[in-house]
Amino acid sequence: MARRAWVFGGGAVLGLTAGWMLAQRRIGTHRRDLFSGRPLRRLAALGFLAGHEEIETVRLLRDYLAWERQPMLRRRAESILRRMESALGAGTAR
Repeated sequence: MARRAWVFGGGAVLGLTAGWMLAQRRIGTHRRDLFSGRPLRRLAALGFLAGHEEIETVRLLRDYLAWERQPMLRRRAESILRRMESALGAGTAR
C-alpha cells in the first residue's frame, strides 16, 4: 500500500512539473508573438496575455504600445492595459 502511495505521489509531482514547464513555454511563445511581423499572431498574443493579469504583463503591454503602429491592435492593447491597471491597482505605477 505504501508503494502505491509513493508511485501516485511521484506521478503527481512529475505531472505538475511537466504542466508547469509547458505553461511557461507557451507564455514565452505568446510574448515573442506579440512583436511578430504578422498582425494575426499579434492579435492572438494579445488575447492570450489578456488572461494573465501580472505586473510583468503590464510592462510588456506598455512596450508593445510604444512599438505597435496598427490602430486596431493598439486599441485592443490599450483596453487590455487599462483593465489590468485598474485590476492590479497602484502596483502598476510607472
